[in-house]
Amino acid sequence: MLRELHISGLGVIEDLDLELDPGLNVLTGETGAGKTLIAVGLGLALGRRASSSQIRADSGAARVQARFDATPAAVEGGWAEDGGIVLARTLSREGRSTARVGGQLAPVSVLARLGEDLVEIHGQHEGVRLLSAALQTAFLDRYAGREHAEAVAVLAEEHARLRAARTALEEMRAAERDRERELDLLAYQVREIEAAGLRPGELAEARLEEARLAHAEKLLERAGEAERRLVGEDAGADALRMAASALSSAAELDPGLAEPAERAATIAATADELARDLRGYRERLQIDPRRLQEVRERLAALHALQRKYGETEEEILSFLGTARGRLARLADADDERARLEGEVAELAERVSALGAIVSDGRGRAAPGLSRAIAEELRGLGMPEAVVEVTLVPTAEVTASGAERAEIVFAGGPGQAPLPLARVASGGELSRTMLACRSVLADLDEVPTLVFDEVDAGIGGRAGLAVGRRLARLASSRQVVVVTHLPQIAAFADRHVLVEKAGGSATVRVLEGPERILELTRMLAGLPGSEAAATHAEELLADAARLRGEGAGSASATRARLG
Repeated sequence: MLRELHISGLGVIEDLDLELDPGLNVLTGETGAGKTLIAVGLGLALGRRASSSQIRADSGAARVQARFDATPAAVEGGWAEDGGIVLARTLSREGRSTARVGGQLAPVSVLARLGEDLVEIHGQHEGVRLLSAALQTAFLDRYAGREHAEAVAVLAEEHARLRAARTALEEMRAAERDRERELDLLAYQVREIEAAGLRPGELAEARLEEARLAHAEKLLERAGEAERRLVGEDAGADALRMAASALSSAAELDPGLAEPAERAATIAATADELARDLRGYRERLQIDPRRLQEVRERLAALHALQRKYGETEEEILSFLGTARGRLARLADADDERARLEGEVAELAERVSALGAIVSDGRGRAAPGLSRAIAEELRGLGMPEAVVEVTLVPTAEVTASGAERAEIVFAGGPGQAPLPLARVASGGELSRTMLACRSVLADLDEVPTLVFDEVDAGIGGRAGLAVGRRLARLASSRQVVVVTHLPQIAAFADRHVLVEKAGGSATVRVLEGPERILELTRMLAGLPGSEAAATHAEELLADAARLRGEGAGSASATRARLG
């Protein structure tokens, strides 16, 4: 049950605190006073969509906070504290939204999830929404019970899987020609790289060999000259050996020359070794035009691979691995297509079976819902209304089933039953919506129902009938009603007046003479009419009488809820 609601910075509401009781809470006030904004603010606390355009002009943010009795889900989720749960939300002018549960930051989706078990809000345009086949079908599915609702949910999930599988299969078939082209290209690329026999580091080696072969004559000449300088006439190596020998003899006389003698001997040995290496290099190096041509052709082939597949051997080989994998997957496409075809057939069969189960549940529930709505309409001042929930088959099984529900309606004798959208007046539509909601409310366990000006086109005796039905609803749960009808306000257990003073909305609870004064204003447009005041007193008496014995049970229920 909703205990308290605080709103600030929302529309005409600067700062407002509203306390609510069990039973029927009625909010009245002049147009523009901010009645509907209270329902809007509650919706924000319950995670509904928000717009920064709703923020009060002189405020930087809108803030709402709602305190409820804790539900089992809130207790289980660890959100409850001291038997209650507080949902809060702040909406900045920049459009940022911050949600809190029990003072802890939480996603807005948590507000919405918790709110589903706390409050059900029915807005001003619910009657028009009743004209949609989707909502009429949703009513029937809810009436059919939890097991049926689970079957509807499973059908929607399986239909989504079927749709996805069909899309994948269609895309695969449409891409068949492209797949063949890609197969040919990949096969060519793999063959080309594999035929090249590329190995890591080969490119650098080939470039080095090409340079050596291309300059073989010059290299032989330079290496030969260096060797002659070392071992020829007046060769440097001989001079180094002679110098090392002289220093070695001198070191016998002066130990200080021992170290230079060793260095000279080492240099002489190095010169001899260098001469031998140069001789070996010259013997290995050959002028080989044929080999040079082979290396250059190999380099050209490697450069061609570079242009197509990557700058380095590693990149080219990586491309090869990727191409092989893609080629294998494309080659397996026939198997994948067969798998998808089997999956589509299996899912289609399952969707068909689920559709039949859903159709059976709807067929069994429709007569009961028809009778229940008709019974509610009798209590709402339409004793001769004819209502039948029919099932209209669809061309195929959709995500919502193999048919849609359609409410067929006749307001009285002599009228042919026709779809609701074609025959119902505004008042009839509002009462039919209330009848549907009342039927479902008897099945639901939501502790608080909010009706925001759902009495369009209703007045007089019909208004009394609606008020009586709302009061009966309030005997088993908390009901909050925003209304302009005095006939409904007369049934209130707690009557709250919403006023605008100094550019801001305020609220106060009405009792005794103040309540009669407000009902008088609602009846006559002005609070000073004696006839309207008398009528207001009569309305209160009529409301008490119409509640009859129900008032006692309602009081007992309210005491239990409180």
